[in-house]
Amino acid sequence: MIARAFAPASVANVAVGFDILGHAIAGIGDTVSVRRIDEPEVRIEAIHADGMALPTDPARNTAGAALLALREGLGLAHGFALEIDKGIPFGSGMGGSAASCVAALVAANAVLDAPLPREALYPFALDGEAVASGGRHGDNVGPLLLGGLALCTARQLVRIPVPDHWHSLLVHPQAVLETRRAREALQGHYALGEFVAQSANLGLVLAGCHRGDAGLVRAGLRDVLIEPRRAGLMTGFAAARDAALAADAMGAGISGAGPSVFAWFESAALAHAAAPQVRAAFAEAGLDSQAWVSPLNAAGACLC
Repeated sequence: MIARAFAPASVANVAVGFDILGHAIAGIGDTVSVRRIDEPEVRIEAIHADGMALPTDPARNTAGAALLALREGLGLAHGFALEIDKGIPFGSGMGGSAASCVAALVAANAVLDAPLPREALYPFALDGEAVASGGRHGDNVGPLLLGGLALCTARQLVRIPVPDHWHSLLVHPQAVLETRRAREALQGHYALGEFVAQSANLGLVLAGCHRGDAGLVRAGLRDVLIEPRRAGLMTGFAAARDAALAADAMGAGISGAGPSVFAWFESAALAHAAAPQVRAAFAEAGLDSQAWVSPLNAAGACLC
């Protein structure tokens, strides 16, 4: 038995929801083929990654680790062999490690005798993502399982309603920033007032999404906690963010650990119009870039 699944890119943190809020991005992603085998093991038979040196040891690969957790968690007698096709650049802040992990789980689930509900795959996805990020953070894997914008706690996934006409812009400069390095920048002390301000902003964004109120989102979609500590790691970031805001974004910030930049807009037309301006800001800093415009309610992982 064999199945093939696609999982899209994602924006993690969404400025105000560090490690707990994320959304899917249409147009780019990873594809994983999973074959059920009699041997009680997980093996990675091939990784197609355009020159990226990614581990084929299952325990050190997010897709492999997720399937190891699935086997153990369900007490399966059989194993899985997988082949990974990477479409998301390494170290881009676009959820590439999560995409491989979730695509592998969705494909493996399809070849089980009794496939699980999508939400039941979440704990195994957290196990896989921990290989890349060093912790069980759900803000990348969660929206890939549910689609759209999702609140992802340690044990729960909650789909956040968003108006269908709201769109995101994701711009990836041709640069690499490893997640572990970006997390190292967060070490140190934080003021209580920073946590209060960030909590208020998160509340405004979630309320704005539920109400379809762009004004509330505009008031809250601003990172006062994490972005100030990471911005210096990303060439051209401030200018790119400001270009998106000048183009009438509801808010903009770092996608995941960076160096990609995301912005939210009230329409697809506004997002498309902003893309050249954000790319021009990166070009001024000497970086070529790619851009994707996606509904905030983009689909999650699917069989293909």
